[in-house]
Amino acid sequence: MIAAQILIVDDEPQIRRLLEAAVNRGGYRTLAAASGREAMHLAETHSPVGALVDLGLPDRDGIELVAHFARRGMAVIVVSARDATAEKIAALDLGAADYVVKPFDTDELLARLRAALRTKSADTGQAGEVAFGDVVIDFDARLIHRQGQEVRLAPKEYALLELLARNAGRVVTHAQLLKTVWGPAHAHDVEYLRVAVRAIRRKLEVDPTKPQLIRNEPGVGYRLMMT
Repeated sequence: MIAAQILIVDDEPQIRRLLEAAVNRGGYRTLAAASGREAMHLAETHSPVGALVDLGLPDRDGIELVAHFARRGMAVIVVSARDATAEKIAALDLGAADYVVKPFDTDELLARLRAALRTKSADTGQAGEVAFGDVVIDFDARLIHRQGQEVRLAPKEYALLELLARNAGRVVTHAQLLKTVWGPAHAHDVEYLRVAVRAIRRKLEVDPTKPQLIRNEPGVGYRLMMT
């Protein structure tokens, strides 16, 4: 089997080399670009399945690449020194699967890349049932079991959990969750979200005060963990 190909976009040569070495170590092939123009050309000619994108590029803002690559169906992870919450939300809303702030741990970055690629793969098949630890979600029957016992969720709670599960491993922003589950008029009613997440955690987490299933990304959104 030919290894999946990942596009690395960063204008700093040492960062590109570090990312290439890490991605190769993870079993993937790499393409590397130092500018937005070069990255767009490589994406068009080689069709990589994923991309690691810096936002501070010499010829354009990397956020343009995030949107373009996401529309192509690529799993995009932003790797940037920019750590403002607004930057993270913008990238995620435009289709980024994840956002990693420099400096970063390469093993963690690889884990996030694997999660993003799994999510993209699952999107093509939309499995009818998924498991996260001892929690099993049957999308077709709209049933949830924990340790073999059925767990009943309120309709909004189920809709929220399903949206997180279908994007497992990646951050879903507060606005995305609120618009989808409660409607566009409630895009800023974050308290609705907090109440629902607390309710889900009480029903599904081993220790709701130390959540392992649904993780909070402060100021940005929530992530349902893959394991």
